[in-house]
Amino acid sequence: MDHDGPGDEPAPGDDDDAGPRPDPSGAFGLPGFGPTGGFGDLGVFLQGLTQMLSGSGSGGSWDAAAQLAGSIASRGAPEPNVDPADRMAVEQLARVAELHVAEATGRSTDAPVRLSPLNRSQWAKSFLHDEQDLLERIAGSLGRALQSQLGSIDTEDLDPQSTPFGMTPDALIRQVMSMMGPMLLGMMAGSTAGHLAARALSHYELPLPRQADQPLSMVLSNVDEFAEEWSIPVDSIRLWVCLSDVTHHQVLTIPHVRDHLTTLLRTYADGFVHDPEVLDERLRALGLDDVLTSGEPDLAAVQQLAGDPDLLLGAMQSPEQRVVMARIQTVVAAVEGYVDVVLDTVGSRLLPDYQRVTEALRRRRVEFGPEARFVERIFGLELSQSTFDRGAAFVEGLVERAGTPVFDVLWQDPTTLPTEAELDAPGLWLARVGVESDSPGPGEDDLDGIDVPDTLPDDWS
Repeated sequence: MDHDGPGDEPAPGDDDDAGPRPDPSGAFGLPGFGPTGGFGDLGVFLQGLTQMLSGSGSGGSWDAAAQLAGSIASRGAPEPNVDPADRMAVEQLARVAELHVAEATGRSTDAPVRLSPLNRSQWAKSFLHDEQDLLERIAGSLGRALQSQLGSIDTEDLDPQSTPFGMTPDALIRQVMSMMGPMLLGMMAGSTAGHLAARALSHYELPLPRQADQPLSMVLSNVDEFAEEWSIPVDSIRLWVCLSDVTHHQVLTIPHVRDHLTTLLRTYADGFVHDPEVLDERLRALGLDDVLTSGEPDLAAVQQLAGDPDLLLGAMQSPEQRVVMARIQTVVAAVEGYVDVVLDTVGSRLLPDYQRVTEALRRRRVEFGPEARFVERIFGLELSQSTFDRGAAFVEGLVERAGTPVFDVLWQDPTTLPTEAELDAPGLWLARVGVESDSPGPGEDDLDGIDVPDTLPDDWS
C-alpha cells in the first residue's frame, strides 16, 4: 500500500551521501567515547561530537539520530526493502484482523486500518518521526540535569595543558555544556529507536501513542526470524502481530485515552532531577560521582554505568516522576489487559496454534534484558509480567461481571479510566461507574463496607 509516511523514505545508511556516520564501536556510537578509550582524550571526544552534530541545531541532531538509529537497527549491514508479495500478504492479514477485532469488541476505528511492513531501519525512522516531541522532552530534561552537574565542576582541578584546541578549562566546560543538548538528543533518540527496531515486531512495541494518521508498521524480518526460531508458521506470527497492533490502535487512538496518556508521559519526561547537589549525593551513593564530576572519570565507574545505565536513570528520577510513573502504569496495564483479553478471544478462533504462539510471544516479552528495560523506563514504562497480569485480571473481571458491552464504558471518557486501586478490584470500578455486576469476583462479593467514590480524586490525572 502506497503512502507518504516516513516508512517509504530510504532507510538511514542506504545513501552514500548521507553524511558522516557515527562509529557504532564507541558508546552511543560516538567515536573516541567507547570502553577502550574511556573519557581521557577530550579532544577526540569533542571532535567526534562536532562531526556527529555538524548541523548543531535541531535538524542536525535528528539527522545524527537517524544515522545512529539506522546503524544500530540494521547491525551495520545493508537492508533490502520488503518484498511486494510479503507486503500484500501482510496487508490482507491486517484487514482480517481489523474485521475480527471490531466484531469481538463491538468497537471500530474511525478510518480503515493500514499496515505497512518495514525493514528495521525504516521502522526506527518511523518511530523517531512519531515520538519526536517525547524524545526531545526526555533529552532536554536529562540534558538540563547533566548540564547542572557540569556547571558545578571546579575548573581549578582541570589541567589547562590537557584541554583541546587551546581552550581554557572554563571555555571547555561551556563548550561541552552548549553541545550537551544536541549530543543527548542525537545519542538518546537514535540509540533508543535503533535498539527498539533491532528487536521490535510491531508498531506498538511500546504502548506509546503514535501518529494516528500514519499506517501501522511491522518489522517483517524480526517477525519472520522469531517464527523460525520457535518453529511456528510465519503466517501465524504475522496474524498475531496484526491482531495485537489493531487492538492497541483501537484504544490508543481514542482521543481522551491518547491525550491522557500523552500528558502523563510528557510530565514524566520533563521531571528528571536538576539539582546538582541532589544528583551529586545520589551518584556518590552509587559510587558513580566520578562519571560526571571529574575531568578524568574513573574508567571502572564508566564501565559499570555502561553495563547498567539504569543506575544513572534511577539517580536522576525525581519523587514526582515515581508518582506519575504509577499513573502511567495504571493506564498501560488497562490497555494491555484489554489487548490480551481480545487476543485470547479472537486469536483462539483464528489460529489453531494460538496457545503455542501466545506462549512464545509472552515469554519473549518477559525475557528482555537490562538494555530493553532501560529503554522502557526512560519513557516511564515498567512492562513487567505483573503489569500485563494485573491488566488482564482487571479486564477479565469486568467481562465476567458485565460482558463485553462494558468496553464501551471503560473507554467512554477520562473519568471511566480505572484508578490504581480499581485495577486490582474490578468490582470497585463497576460500582463507581454505575455498571451492574452479574457475579462478584473472589473477595468482592460484599462491597457494602467499602467506601466507593462517586468521582475521581481531584489530583487524579
